Amino acid sequence: MQPPLSLFSFDNTFARDLDGLYTAWQPAQVRTPKLLFLNRPLAAELWLDADALGTPEGAAVFAGNSVPEGALPLAQAYAGHQFGGFSPQLGDGRALLLGEVVDRHGQRRDIAFKGSGRTPFSRGGDGRAAVGPMLREVLIGEGMHALGIPTTRALAVAGTGEEVVREQLLPGAVLTRVASSHLRVGTFQFFAARNDIDKLRRLAEYAIARHDPDLAGSSDRYLALLRRVVERQAVLIAQWMNVGFIHGVMNTDNMTISGETIDYGPCAFMEAYDPKAVFSSIDRNGRYAYANQPLIAQWNLARLAEALLPLVVADGGEAAAQDAVDRATEVLKSFEALYQAALLRGQRAKLGLEAAADEDAGLADDWLRLLETQQVDFTLGWRRLADAAAGDEAALLGLFAEPAAAREWIGRWQRRCASEADVTPQLRAERVRRASPWVIPRNHHVEAALRAASQDGDMAPFDSLLDAVRQPFDEHPGRAAYAEPAPAAVTAGYQTFCGT
Repeated sequence: MQPPLSLFSFDNTFARDLDGLYTAWQPAQVRTPKLLFLNRPLAAELWLDADALGTPEGAAVFAGNSVPEGALPLAQAYAGHQFGGFSPQLGDGRALLLGEVVDRHGQRRDIAFKGSGRTPFSRGGDGRAAVGPMLREVLIGEGMHALGIPTTRALAVAGTGEEVVREQLLPGAVLTRVASSHLRVGTFQFFAARNDIDKLRRLAEYAIARHDPDLAGSSDRYLALLRRVVERQAVLIAQWMNVGFIHGVMNTDNMTISGETIDYGPCAFMEAYDPKAVFSSIDRNGRYAYANQPLIAQWNLARLAEALLPLVVADGGEAAAQDAVDRATEVLKSFEALYQAALLRGQRAKLGLEAAADEDAGLADDWLRLLETQQVDFTLGWRRLADAAAGDEAALLGLFAEPAAAREWIGRWQRRCASEADVTPQLRAERVRRASPWVIPRNHHVEAALRAASQDGDMAPFDSLLDAVRQPFDEHPGRAAYAEPAPAAVTAGYQTFCGT
């Protein structure tokens, strides 16, 4: 073990305030640390010295060989419903929370490893990670961040110089992930399942202090916490849906209290619009299909409500318990309206509309139905509305096998746009471009970049794709290939894997 480096200004509230909710643990030593990726903009946001982190000493830190000064590595405990089945103990089987830092905006952020070796929660797993899946977390996380969608982000990826055993031998890596916190629905389920009300209350108070401090001390704060999480998740899922993102593994241990997207394992972006789209190799029954994501989110939130109920119930006997159930149920029911409102706000922006009108939901629904029946690329279908708004319909109509149906809908949309007479065509086109990306992390490009990095040690395709997904709204001639859909034959057989 190398001597600790003073690189981070850690302030470890989780370790300090929640003793008993984790196991202190050290990352495994690796053979040959090598820095593969360093997120310099994120480092600056976290008050970190990117030049110091970019050295061999920094690589040793990011690989786990040198625990930085002030870190208190720990494996968090949590449970989770995985594909509907409850596992009372999951926990960080290959992850460690190093500590927390306060960023330039005054926000507390977790610094955590993924792939840093076995922990007491590994359940027979090797605790390791491979280069490809960890670089996938970089690409998708940075792409989501650039799209304005709340997400965990990768600070670094370090190669280990060792191989991990999956279907084949793969080069190993450790990801350093940054999150508003790693508190999950499953964290609350862990202690609720054990009827450990004291730890459950401590966890809830900690979550409130960290994510909703204005609720601290209020008499109804636990129900209010549930309401805040419902609100955040309703907005998040609507954002996923409006960019065609499919998480792929929406287990309760992968739903955060903060409202950030977490765990980019078997995720993918849809190409031709298909509400039933599933890419995850382990989602054999389509539980987490694209169109099911709002339903699953509400289901997961119901599990959070169940976990919080003992705290919501006052010491008032059976009547108080029924009242708590009724109030929690009302909060859960609010998800649908909140989600639909957020979805429609996003759709209006993508349609270039400013004011609300009763016809807008039907207009958006009919557009999606048109994309589905004509098998139009979801991203380009929305994006090419900008050209039509500016007066050039050719690129948009060229996406349709049967343009006549598209012309009818375009006429309806143009009449709706004309009701906002103060908006020029150029301004409306710009609004569409600000809301609908030109580039997303398309699956075939992601796979090609990961394959080059993993098999050949060639990071150039990864770097080029990363530059493109970090500027998703800018049409740059040199990045035109990244905007093109994959060949249909590639998309038809595409599967994603969780990497464990």
